[in-house]
Amino acid sequence: MIEDGIKDERRPLRRIRSFVLRTGRMTKGQELAYERYWPDAGLQLADGMIDPEAVFGRRAPLVFEIGFGMGQSLLEMAQRESDKDFIGVEVHRPGVGRLLMGMGEAGLNNLRAYCDDAVEVLQQCIPDASLNRVQIYFPDPWHKKKHHKRRILQSAFVQQLRPKIAGGGMFHMATDWQAYAEHMLEVMSAAPGFTTEFTETGYAPRPDYRPITKFEKRGERLGHGVWDLLYKKTP
Repeated sequence: MIEDGIKDERRPLRRIRSFVLRTGRMTKGQELAYERYWPDAGLQLADGMIDPEAVFGRRAPLVFEIGFGMGQSLLEMAQRESDKDFIGVEVHRPGVGRLLMGMGEAGLNNLRAYCDDAVEVLQQCIPDASLNRVQIYFPDPWHKKKHHKRRILQSAFVQQLRPKIAGGGMFHMATDWQAYAEHMLEVMSAAPGFTTEFTETGYAPRPDYRPITKFEKRGERLGHGVWDLLYKKTP
């Protein structure tokens, strides 16, 4: 309760989120894909901690992608790397619907999705030392200085993520905003428990497993750069 204009200090502070929830309208195809494939390929925050081997019916290296957008590059990776299992997290339902549609069309069984906040999924659903690769590609750079605190790549987030990665596992980031690349490099250079072999600049060549998106190709034509950072978790 607030009386006489005095702030109630007992009210819990809201956590700053790294995304803006844009609902968007799903196409009929996305809605049908949701109805058809979500029962088998969808994972839910409310279900709590998962057992990856039970989820996929096998034991395989596990890749975790945060913010897959419309899911095209994640689909390509799941198809190319059939020896690995993939979990993608995206808060926007149309993107999840599009991923499910593509998964169904390709007949993939090594891909699952959450439609939830990735930070909460990591905390509540992902076992420690279970991830062999974590991917964050082209996250919102939050250009304005007053919004930099909303960037997902922060020291606290990296330390929350670190226990979830298996020893020797990789953390792969990519951005097309130089200022955000520099911010990522600053955070990761100071992060305990991670190392990179690209010590000269801190930036890595694009690994072959990361597809070049249409958005990225358009940016290259306009002269935009792309920066990849590749860090290994030390045992």
